[in-house]
Amino acid sequence: MKKSVTIVILFIIVITFVGALYYLYKKNEQNPVVYDTEKAEIRTIVKKTVATGSIVPRDEVLIKPNISGIIEEIYIEPGEFIQTGDLIAKLRIVPNVTNLASTQNQVVSSKINLNNERKNFERQKALFEKGIISANEFDQADVAYRQAQQSYSSAQQTNEIVRTGTSRGLGSSANTDIKATVSGMVLEVPVKVGNQVIESNNFNEGTTIATIADVKNMIFEGKVDESEVGKLKENLPLEITVGAIDNKTFQAVLDYIAPKGNVENGAIQFEIKGTLKNLDSTFIRAGLSANASIILAKAENVLTLKEGLVQYDSITQKPYVEVENGNQNFERKEVELGISDGILVEVKNGITKDHKIKVWNPIVPPVKN
Repeated sequence: MKKSVTIVILFIIVITFVGALYYLYKKNEQNPVVYDTEKAEIRTIVKKTVATGSIVPRDEVLIKPNISGIIEEIYIEPGEFIQTGDLIAKLRIVPNVTNLASTQNQVVSSKINLNNERKNFERQKALFEKGIISANEFDQADVAYRQAQQSYSSAQQTNEIVRTGTSRGLGSSANTDIKATVSGMVLEVPVKVGNQVIESNNFNEGTTIATIADVKNMIFEGKVDESEVGKLKENLPLEITVGAIDNKTFQAVLDYIAPKGNVENGAIQFEIKGTLKNLDSTFIRAGLSANASIILAKAENVLTLKEGLVQYDSITQKPYVEVENGNQNFERKEVELGISDGILVEVKNGITKDHKIKVWNPIVPPVKN
């Protein structure tokens, strides 16, 4: 009985030993871990952010009437270039009944007063010629008569302005003729012949008859998120791409950043503006949507490395890479980094373009069947 137990124990020991040898043999048979390497390259790194917006003229002038009426004629069309003083439209006045009645009453009253002063003047003149009254009394009658004439003429002119919007004595100051106040291109004529327009005053901004702008002085107007606005500053270069113009990039300069943001769709947005410069013959229509790449930093012809090859020390947080110094032997080298675009990073010091940098993901051999 004891002999059988001893044989079983010895058999188990032998089996365990053989199994351990087989495990060690298979483990040593596995392929060693192999790491690939890459070299740094000389490239240009541009760090930028993108803003969406549109291309608009720097200044748009809205032409509004200074008297209410009905459009009688329009002399311009959108797309035309006009000069300051060019005739845009002509109005026909629809007189206010109350004002018209008031001015007609003033005409009648001033005429009655004029007739009375004329009679008085003629009597005083006859008396003065006979030497009955003094020259001073005659002069007073003469002045009163002239003032009555002026009042009657003024009442007639006021009545004519209320009826027609102009008067023979106003000449070029007639306000029924709407003229351009600036030179530029006509962007929009939102009214038609027969439309009624309202004058611009302290209580009403008035009806816009035409919009004029200088299309040679265009700007990019867009918005950036609050997470990006802290990186911006004035005079940064912009690269503008317009959706309607293929394969074309326009250069601009950032010259305005809004001091206050507005909530849009739950996010704080800040308005920015950039002036387009050195425009060529390409015609950019006002209102076209565009994207602006804001160049935050740029390094030309510098040593660059992929961001994924850089590691950071767990204690000092200093960046480092592993450089191959033999067959799959690597040594650690600390590096000094510059700007990064999220894919490539500038290497200022620590390695050269001849160093082979360890790629941290090992090469996995194919599984044997």
